[in-house]
Amino acid sequence: MPDSFTPTARSRVRRHPERAHYDRATVYAILDAALLCHVGYVIDGRPYVTPTLFWRDGDRLYWHGSSASRMLRAQAAGIPVCLAVSHIDGLVLARSAFRHSLNYRAVMVFGTAAIVADAAEKERGFNAFVERLYPGRTARLRPILPQEVKATSLIGMAIDEASAKIRAGGPLDLEADYAADCWAGTVPVALRLGAPIPDERAPPRGDPAQELGPLGPGAALDRVLLALARRDG
Repeated sequence: MPDSFTPTARSRVRRHPERAHYDRATVYAILDAALLCHVGYVIDGRPYVTPTLFWRDGDRLYWHGSSASRMLRAQAAGIPVCLAVSHIDGLVLARSAFRHSLNYRAVMVFGTAAIVADAAEKERGFNAFVERLYPGRTARLRPILPQEVKATSLIGMAIDEASAKIRAGGPLDLEADYAADCWAGTVPVALRLGAPIPDERAPPRGDPAQELGPLGPGAALDRVLLALARRDG
């Protein structure tokens, strides 16, 4: 397996190509630091984009949803998709409106998505998603019921092509702009976890500090997700 994806006409970054990354390490790090993706596809000549939770296992991506979902039904026999993930890392304030920007990490992935039909493989996939976020938790949970497996579809996709784009740093002002009478710089942006709220329906059981592990108050979600993804690496 090559260390980098070969950019093609559809995956090559054209605007600000200096921000492009095609190596698997960068692409996978951006994917692993996320929970939510947007999947683009075409059904009957009409474009759709669906937000969904996803996870990566090696060179494959997985997501799931209701078996009644139009998107998942369309992908049953295989459908070309573009999956996108993005992180906002900072607001960049420059000395001219044109040069205001955003610090970000983004990935676009291309492949053919198809439903995982085998029930046992589906169940392993669902448990893998739980374990990806909460290591060891599936041993504490009741088993997945057959009707739950039937009611939920699992989609898998090999990563055929991918490209990442990253913007970091401060404003890129023109030399003449430094005379402007305004503040300029970067405002960092981060999604952080709050304090856990126990379910009120039944008395709490177990130790949240032990069961939640790194999902502690104040932790940056993207860093926690990336660390969890790398724990076996």
